[in-house]
Amino acid sequence: MGGPTSTVICSVALLVLLSGCGQEKPEPKAHSRVFVQTVQPTDFAAAVTLTGDIQARVQTDLSFRVGGKIIQRMVDVGDRVTARQVLAKLDPKDLQTNVDSAQAQVVAEQARVKQTAAAFVRQEKLLPKGYTSRSEYDAAQAALRSSQSALAAAQAQLANAREQLGYTALIAEARGVITARQAEVGQVVQATVPIFSLARDGERDAVFNVYESLLAEPAPDVPITVSLLDNPSIKAVGRVREVTPAVAANSGTVQVKIALDALPTGMQLGSVVSATANGQAKASIELPWAALTKDLSEPAVWLVDGDGKAQLHKVTVARYLTGKVIIGDGLKGGENVVVAGGQLLHPGMLVEIAQAPDQAQGVQP
Repeated sequence: MGGPTSTVICSVALLVLLSGCGQEKPEPKAHSRVFVQTVQPTDFAAAVTLTGDIQARVQTDLSFRVGGKIIQRMVDVGDRVTARQVLAKLDPKDLQTNVDSAQAQVVAEQARVKQTAAAFVRQEKLLPKGYTSRSEYDAAQAALRSSQSALAAAQAQLANAREQLGYTALIAEARGVITARQAEVGQVVQATVPIFSLARDGERDAVFNVYESLLAEPAPDVPITVSLLDNPSIKAVGRVREVTPAVAANSGTVQVKIALDALPTGMQLGSVVSATANGQAKASIELPWAALTKDLSEPAVWLVDGDGKAQLHKVTVARYLTGKVIIGDGLKGGENVVVAGGQLLHPGMLVEIAQAPDQAQGVQP
């Protein structure tokens, strides 16, 4: 038995069925629009700006040649010193005792020499007369020589003790500037422990710490301009003098020293300086950041082949720069590289090459 309600339900069901038949599943996108760039190799030389400081060509660690307690310090960091200037002193009491003891030993040996010399002279006078034997004469002569040798040894010990006493004063060997202090008054130090660091007057170097990867090739023998960091108008010109062969374990850098011809006014010992060095030019390809993708964990780019299909291609990145990358290997030139729109690409996908906005404006309809 069909009433009005049944008729309405059947009509609604029929409409739903018909509407469902009219909806078709959207077909997957067959291609994607991308922007491409035809790449060409150009010579690229990486410019590296480094920061370093001005150092003395010769730097010396000054230390006492004997141990003791520091009782006086005459200079501090930054002070200019002259040759033969006394920088610090040790307590001389112990070494003075050694001098007094050596002096007493010399006096005793001198008395012994005087005594043995008199005995030998007597034997020497008695032997021709037959009042003494040859053996007694030889014994007196040996005693004299022994005492003379002992006196010479005592005198040498006295000279050494006096020399050691003179080492209680730390003396600058040359003119220069004190750049470091490692000890203070009242400290007991051992011999050869550095007390001061002295930067000698004379030639100056600009010293930089450079990452080893930047020195894969020998540094070219070209002039390098070094400028004061807080006043770039103050400049000096030099050449690479030395590159340390060992890499610092804590920083992974090597030290590069640039010998400066002369220091201008305002650039002095300890000044912070900067220098820009250009590496050797190599044939490379420059691409925007957006062109770079990856194949698993290795860098890659999308190429559009002659059939208009996208292909994933591995490359080697030589350098990362602001907004762009330098491709060192993997592209020879002439390839069409996708620089935008490559997010949804997969290998073998047909692509549509879109024109850049500036190119599209010049195309007539």
